[in-house]
Amino acid sequence: MEKIYILLVEDQREVLQAVAKDLSFFEDAFVIEECESAAEAKTIMETIYKNGDYVALIIADHVMPDKSGIDFLIDVNSDDRFIDTRKVLLTGLATHQDTIRAINSAAINHYLEKPWKSGVLKETVKKMVTEFILAKGIDYQPYLMTYLDQAVLFERLRRTT
Repeated sequence: MEKIYILLVEDQREVLQAVAKDLSFFEDAFVIEECESAAEAKTIMETIYKNGDYVALIIADHVMPDKSGIDFLIDVNSDDRFIDTRKVLLTGLATHQDTIRAINSAAINHYLEKPWKSGVLKETVKKMVTEFILAKGIDYQPYLMTYLDQAVLFERLRRTT
C-alpha cells in the first residue's frame, strides 16, 4: 500500500514542532514530514513521487527565507504530478494582496491564521486529506471513521448513488 504524506513547511523550528504535535493524531495513518524550507520540501516531494507514494497535503508558512510559502505553493500548483495535492497557507503575516495571490496563483484550498486553534487545524486536515483520497480514487475504508471528514465523504457518496 502506498504511503500518504502530509508535509509541514515552516522555517521556525518551534512553530513546526507545534504544528506537528497538533497533527500527531494522524501519525498512525499518514506520514507527517517536517520541512524547514521550500527547498527541503521540494526535495522530499521528489523522493515521495519517485517512490510511488502520495503528497496529500502541504501546510506551508508564508514568510520563509529564500522562497516564500506562496511562491512554493505556486510551484506545486503548476506541477501536474501534484495536481490533487491539497494546499493550506498557515500564516500570521500575509497581507490582503498576499492572500489574493495565494488563492489565484497557488490555488490554495484553505487559509489558517497564526495562532491557530488545534481543533480547527485537525478538522481542516481531515477535510483536505479526505478530498485528496477521493480525488485520487484511493480506497478510503482503512481511514474511514478516525481520519476522514465524514461530511465530505457522505456528500461524495450521496452524489455518486
